Amino acid sequence: MMHVSTPANMPLRGAVDLSALAQQRQAQQRQATAGPAPAGIVIDVTEETFQTEVIERSQQVPVVVDLWATWCGPCKTLSPILEALAAEYGGRFILAKVDVDAQPRIASAFQVQSIPSVFAIVGGQPMPLFQGALPEPQARQYIEELLKAAEQAGVAGTATAQENVEPELQPEEVVDPRFAAAYEAMESGDWALAEGAYRLVLAAEPNNADAQAGAAMCALQVRVESANTLAAQGQMTAHPLTDADAAAIRGDWSTAFAVLIEAIRSAPGDEREELRARLLDLFTIAGDDPAVAAARIALSSALF
Repeated sequence: MMHVSTPANMPLRGAVDLSALAQQRQAQQRQATAGPAPAGIVIDVTEETFQTEVIERSQQVPVVVDLWATWCGPCKTLSPILEALAAEYGGRFILAKVDVDAQPRIASAFQVQSIPSVFAIVGGQPMPLFQGALPEPQARQYIEELLKAAEQAGVAGTATAQENVEPELQPEEVVDPRFAAAYEAMESGDWALAEGAYRLVLAAEPNNADAQAGAAMCALQVRVESANTLAAQGQMTAHPLTDADAAAIRGDWSTAFAVLIEAIRSAPGDEREELRARLLDLFTIAGDDPAVAAARIALSSALF
């Protein structure tokens, strides 16, 4: 099986819906500049069409497989980025989108543990690319590495677009003015400032669920960036809190929850409360991910 190298010094960031609206806005702007990807370059794939649209076409053109679901917040961040890249690269790779709920056997074949998950097929051979909703620069790096590997394997064709297909019009995004400062800070990569902006909203509206989730997501991003810095300096030590954050930033909610719940079972007093509070924050970020319901039951068992 072919191997695609990971871009050097790639930090773990953006894998959860930390800047969903901000990144969607950026992707939409890129799509508006590049135009929509021609039909035949971005395709929805089913079990019935997988062989012809993915395996057979991968003999001439690399195929990027985006495994997603309608309930997945990070998927809504990543998909516009991948679609914009597909349009920009003009057929040098095909983007095949797979709804894992509608096509569970395809998801099973890839042994998907969390979504979004992105794979590539080159010459009929699958290879993992990445998990989680990476920002555009990092997603682009993976695509570039894939194209180099495909060229070395003799797969460097260009997909032929289908003609006379009207592109789907995207509705114009409406930005809630309460969150404008937070979105602006996220677009500039200042997660601490974005968290502060969300907390200003919470000061006026303590029960605002969107502000609660936004503040928790930005706080997670700040913690992970700090952990990345310490790790680069050789000062990082293992701890359930940092281990759970690392899993969460990849979108691996089951692991993140399990790490904290196991620690809660044996932790004393104040430490136990800190672990519980962190777990509740991650529940807020994960939203309606299927792993949340089971983890809430496990948390109740661990506490009592």
